[in-house]
Amino acid sequence: MPHRAEPRLLMRGPLMVDMAGLWPTPEEFERLRQPEVGGVILFARNCEDAQQVQALCQEIHALRSPPLLIGIDQEGGRVQRLKKGVTRFPPMARLGQKAEAQGLEAAQCLAYDWGRLLANELREIGVDFSFTPCVDLDRGISQVIGDRAIHRNPDWVGAIAARLWQGMSDSGLQGVAKHFPGHGAVAADSHLALPRDDRPFAAIEEDLQPFRYMIQAAIPAIMPAHCLYPQIDPEQPAGFSSRWLTGVLRGEMGFSGVIVSDDLSMVGAHVAGDMAARVDAAQAAGADLLLVCNDPDGAYAAIEHLQNQGKQTGTNTLAALAGAAGIPLSAPERARCMHEITELSC
Repeated sequence: MPHRAEPRLLMRGPLMVDMAGLWPTPEEFERLRQPEVGGVILFARNCEDAQQVQALCQEIHALRSPPLLIGIDQEGGRVQRLKKGVTRFPPMARLGQKAEAQGLEAAQCLAYDWGRLLANELREIGVDFSFTPCVDLDRGISQVIGDRAIHRNPDWVGAIAARLWQGMSDSGLQGVAKHFPGHGAVAADSHLALPRDDRPFAAIEEDLQPFRYMIQAAIPAIMPAHCLYPQIDPEQPAGFSSRWLTGVLRGEMGFSGVIVSDDLSMVGAHVAGDMAARVDAAQAAGADLLLVCNDPDGAYAAIEHLQNQGKQTGTNTLAALAGAAGIPLSAPERARCMHEITELSC
C-alpha cells in the first residue's frame, strides 16, 4: 500500500542507500527520511517491471522536498537492473564493434539513439539518473568490466560515450561516468578485493582520456574506482584519495560536477576501516555522494556517524543529478531506436 505523508522539507544529504524489496518497509521509510540520506539506488530485487518501478519512484519522490534522488545501474547487457517493460539493451561493447564494422560516426549516431531511448524509458517511470556510461577501457584483463567496456581505443570510447550521454541529457536523464581513473587494467574485482594497478601515471593517462571527453561533454557526475594506484597514491584507492579526486580530477582535469563514491560496502573499500572511517575518507578526498549498498547495518552506521558529527549534511550540489524535463521521443522515433537496438543485440 502507498505510504503517503506530507513531504518533509530537507536538503539532500550525502548518502545514497538501497532497499531490500519491491516496496520500502516501515524501517526503510524511516531511514529515507533521515537528513543524512539524499538518494536511493535501485537493484534488480527492487524492479518487478516498469509499472511497479514507476509507482515506487512516485512514492520515494513524495517523501521529501526536494525529492530524494533515484539512481539505477542501467548500462545494458549483464548490468541492467530493470528488464521488464523496457528495452533490453545489449552490452556496450556492441557500440565499439559497430565502430569497427561501420566507422566511428555510425557508432556515435547509434550511441545517441541508445541514450535517447534509455533516458526516455527511465524518465517516464521517474528515475533521475543512471550509473552510465562505463568508460573503462577493454584491455582484456578485467572480467568484472569485460563487455561493459565500449572498446580498447580511448578516443573511440570517449567519443561514443559522449554521444550516448548527449542522448541521455537531451531526454532529461542524468549520467555518471565510471570508474575513474580506469578499472580496465586490473584483474581483481573490487567487489571482492582491492585491485592494484602498478602502472605509472604516464601509462594511466590513456585510461583518463575518455573521462576528459565526458568532462568536455558536461557529464554531471563521475564515480571513482575502489582500486589502488600506488605509483600515484601508495596508501589510498582512488575513491579515498585526495590526490586523485581533488588533485587530478578536479585540479588537473577541471571537473566541477558531483563525485559519486562506489559502494562503500565493497571489499575494495574496506582498506579505509569501518563504515564511519570509510565515510570520513571518501568525504575528505572530495566525494559528494556516498553509496552504501547491500549492508543495512552499514547504512545505519553511516547515518549515525554523520549525525554524531553534528554538521549540516544537506547540500545543493546534488541537484545536478535530479532528472529534468527532456525532449520526448515520438512514436516513430522510439520504434526506430528500438529497431536499431534490437538489430545490435542480434
